[in-house]
Amino acid sequence: MSPQQPLISIITPSYNSSLFIEQTITSVRKQTYQNWEMIIVDDCSTDNTPEILEQIEKEDERIKVIYLNQNGGAAVARNIALQNAKGRYVAFLDSDDCWKPEKLQKQYSFMQTNYYAFTFTGYELITNDGVLLNKQIPAPEQITYNDMLKNTIIGCLTVMIDRKTVGHFQMPNILTRQDLATWLAILKKGFNAYGLNENLAEYRTGNPSISRNKWKAAKMNWFVYRKVEKLNVIKAFWCFSHYAFHALLKRI
Repeated sequence: MSPQQPLISIITPSYNSSLFIEQTITSVRKQTYQNWEMIIVDDCSTDNTPEILEQIEKEDERIKVIYLNQNGGAAVARNIALQNAKGRYVAFLDSDDCWKPEKLQKQYSFMQTNYYAFTFTGYELITNDGVLLNKQIPAPEQITYNDMLKNTIIGCLTVMIDRKTVGHFQMPNILTRQDLATWLAILKKGFNAYGLNENLAEYRTGNPSISRNKWKAAKMNWFVYRKVEKLNVIKAFWCFSHYAFHALLKRI
């Protein structure tokens, strides 16, 4: 690895993820870009996830695990990871999703070549068993704040941010859609998000967690519009109708 290539911090919240966490970590360890650290915050798991993480942490010094004594939710876990991250660049990967081996290298090069501070990529859907569903979510060339209000197409598992340029940020402590609220906060500062339209990640479907519950996700989107972004009812409804339409398209 060239010394000119900076450290990338990978932010991973984990809760009862014993079925998939090893696959997730393996996808990181296979990255062609190797100057990374993976900060996993275990959110007081009640299964054998901690035992799995303890063993893996011994195998690779780039993997750092923080164990919480009380369950706080994904936002708390991600924020603790962000507070402990040492990299100029941060990338996000949940404990049941995976990356393609060239993900970090291609995305870092994309950012360096174009002087981008906030990027995301395309991704594809897989089943709980890791079978491809032949459903790909493309990455638009560019997303602005107003674009993001109407189309929440940025997959958290694909995001990479240059913290030196964007500045300090944390995720709001809301039940879900913390990632949406965070991207909106960054975009509202005047940044745009730029898409690398390659399928460089795999999003696992079928998990019964709250983020997979589409009705709850829709209600939380409305919450973000009204309570976080403080949009008036008319604009909130306009944005929500566009969000619903694009969400439907992603699943056809």
